[in-house]
Amino acid sequence: MRAIFEQELGAVGDDLLRMSRQVQTAVREASAALASADLQAAEQVIVADDAIDQIERELDDRCVNLLARQQPVATDLRIIVSGLRMSASIERMGDLARHVAQVTRLRYPEQAIPETSRELFAQLADAANKVAADVVQLLETRDLELAAAIERDDDILDQLHQQTFNETLGPDWTGTTAQTVDVTLLARFYERFGDHAVSVARRISYLVTGDLEGLGDYNS
Repeated sequence: MRAIFEQELGAVGDDLLRMSRQVQTAVREASAALASADLQAAEQVIVADDAIDQIERELDDRCVNLLARQQPVATDLRIIVSGLRMSASIERMGDLARHVAQVTRLRYPEQAIPETSRELFAQLADAANKVAADVVQLLETRDLELAAAIERDDDILDQLHQQTFNETLGPDWTGTTAQTVDVTLLARFYERFGDHAVSVARRISYLVTGDLEGLGDYNS
């Protein structure tokens, strides 16, 4: 029975890793589609999000069944509960990548981002891509240095998010109302993408150290 239980626990980790890899692809492709107003690429990201959602449903069912059948305690319970929390965060990261693609589709054939903001959004995309890659590696290694790096990367996304406000509220802003809305929403999507990555990082840190203090404000 223990061997079967451990196999099921391992499957939880495999599903989380599979989700995170698909999210990494989603945010990379959504960002590229945004930068080039590529409708086909945006549509592919939107459709692919269904697969991420399906993995989350299967993973959550697996965790609930483990809780019901095995009544785990201590470390095993931490793994299962953390798996549920992380699957929700990773699924939400996929949703945010989809939202970026949906804005691209909405504004096609025009570019959603005005020329004056494109460099800033290139930086947002680079930071989000790094966060996504680090989440994949973190789930593979449980390296606490990587968990700390994700928090630092999120700080960069927060700073870039703030810069979009400085642009749209500044005296030199000439964007249309639609562009102002798009820039505001898209920057928020990237900023929240980083927040959910931090949630995953803190959950992994909790699994490794058992320290609840590190969960902080992202414990939801």
